[in-house]
Amino acid sequence: MSPDTLRDQIMQLAPAERLQLVEDIWDSLTASPSDIPVPDWHREKLERRLSDPNEQATLSWDEVRRKNRP
Repeated sequence: MSPDTLRDQIMQLAPAERLQLVEDIWDSLTASPSDIPVPDWHREKLERRLSDPNEQATLSWDEVRRKNRP
């Protein structure tokens, strides 16, 4: 089956089924994180942030959620 055919079949699924498929795919990827390539620029940015003792989140997750509620 070609990727295009597979994509077309996936797009015909109901939204809840597509969401479940995405979750299943994500779970399969996180099961073996060492198999997922990480770009060098991601590593460099993380190293830079971790090396700066002043680097910290400006808002907590709760603050972000409160700020973005209608």
